[in-house]
Amino acid sequence: MIKLLFWIVLLAVVAFVLGFKRGRPAGRDAHRPGPPARAAPPPARELESMVSCAECGTHLPAGEALPGRGGQFCSAAHRAAHEARLAAADADRARGGASGS
Repeated sequence: MIKLLFWIVLLAVVAFVLGFKRGRPAGRDAHRPGPPARAAPPPARELESMVSCAECGTHLPAGEALPGRGGQFCSAAHRAAHEARLAAADADRARGGASGS
């Protein structure tokens, strides 16, 4: 019985060592095939200038910015809020200029 247990343990250790070696990276082993060839990297994108939102100051690529009255904006909501504030300021100036004459 002890002999049988010895052989079972020995076979388990050998199987573990072989499995452990097989799972490791090849390293310096010349007889193992190398990793699969990688696809060519995508072409480098051109650098794009960054702009800041006139409403909140967030920086974003110029291609993603929304142009509007008063600058570039990160979203339509910020553009609308900024333009509404500019329109209110223009209206205040118009009323102040008309009453001052």
